[in-house]
Amino acid sequence: MRNLTMMTDLYQLTMMYGYYKHGMKDNIAVFDLFYRQNRDNCAYSVMAGTESAIEYINNLRFTDDDIEYLCSLNLFGEDFLEMLRGFRFTGSIYGMKEGTIVFPREPLLRVEAPIIEAQLVETALLTLVNHQTLIATKANRVCYAANGGQVLEFGLRRAQGADAGIYGARAAMVGGCVATSNVIAGKWFDIPVKGTHAHSWVMSFPTELDAFRAYADVFPDSCMFLVDTYDTIRSGIPNAIKVFDELRAKGYEPVGIRLDSGDLAYLSKKAREMLDDAGYENAKIFVSGDLDERVIYDLRTQGACIDVYGVGTKLITSSDQPALGGVYKMSCEIVDGVEIPKMKLSDNPAKTTLPGKKKVLRLYNKSHKAIADLIALDSEKIESGKELKLFHPEQTYKSMTVRDFTVRDLLVPLFIDGKQVYELPTLTEIQEYARSEMDTLWPESKRLLNPHEYKVDISDRLYDLRKRLTWELANQNRT
Repeated sequence: MRNLTMMTDLYQLTMMYGYYKHGMKDNIAVFDLFYRQNRDNCAYSVMAGTESAIEYINNLRFTDDDIEYLCSLNLFGEDFLEMLRGFRFTGSIYGMKEGTIVFPREPLLRVEAPIIEAQLVETALLTLVNHQTLIATKANRVCYAANGGQVLEFGLRRAQGADAGIYGARAAMVGGCVATSNVIAGKWFDIPVKGTHAHSWVMSFPTELDAFRAYADVFPDSCMFLVDTYDTIRSGIPNAIKVFDELRAKGYEPVGIRLDSGDLAYLSKKAREMLDDAGYENAKIFVSGDLDERVIYDLRTQGACIDVYGVGTKLITSSDQPALGGVYKMSCEIVDGVEIPKMKLSDNPAKTTLPGKKKVLRLYNKSHKAIADLIALDSEKIESGKELKLFHPEQTYKSMTVRDFTVRDLLVPLFIDGKQVYELPTLTEIQEYARSEMDTLWPESKRLLNPHEYKVDISDRLYDLRKRLTWELANQNRT
């Protein structure tokens, strides 16, 4: 477990020092971590990074080297630096489970702590949750497009740094991938690792047939050949079939072939025909090469015969959206047990925040399909089964009444008074949970083009609080 305490922005430390100097370090503050909008043509995101956030908080402490470096900046007094030597997180954190389907403006994490603690953790929590949620969501879209075909994460060499590759591989598993090419991610997170060989293997032998035979000699029971080094139809597939025949004669069954270039729809259909005619109906066809959800969807609509997709660059970099855009905003102060809601106003309505200490409730119908989410004040009681009227937070004329529903609070306690209370699930358990979450969404919200917008509303009390604070803040700050 790594100590990432210094993975922060300088202004977090200068604000901490300012709170300390003004006698405010023990003031209790509540912050929400949320994102503002979904990626294009996607109605939701997939929460990831919760485990990394927990590990970060558990390791939060300044080392002697950290203090020495901070001292060298000539910004902080010795008494403050001495206080940092014994710094530990003592607050409470509530968060979404990894694999939860989430929506804009919903608190993914809620931090309640002395303000210097809550302020310090902002940058790291955003780094961990923003990136992993981004990649988990991209992977989820790719896997949805594959429609039952297996998706392998193959992006390490194109990732934007080592951590992006390693933790991106884990996030891809949360999103639905079944394996990775990334060996260190496999070791760290117990992820299945998969791989075949490169074009360089084929080019290292006198002929393609020699290369296939040499590979089969080393890996006879897990043999998959890359068949597009020279000529896929005239050379690669026929040579693969020759070696498959030799393997079968020795009692082994081949795994299949991989296509990495060319017209994958045409080549996969032709390959399927050739393999079936040769008696290898069970041999899998694996494809790779700049794939994403749009390419995979098009391949399927063209009748491509593909069993496994290896997706690299466009998944691990989330090439169509480079950042989730998550933010971390104060929503409340607690003074002598009394909650004082806080709110940020902006000329840009999207940047106006929701005040108060909040929770996120998901409403389900009898078939356990998600009806809507409700952002409510934490003190509100919303009971299952009773009639509830929901309305659009901005376009209030849009409303609906739900009856006979069940309700689930999506924020679960991770830390209480500085102690971890959440038992971390295995990655397999997270994947199963993520699949069950997708099952609760209606097909209209999952489609790849122009999906239906899922309803996320705010409670009457929260709406009234926002309206009152908006008026008060707008008037008290006029000059």
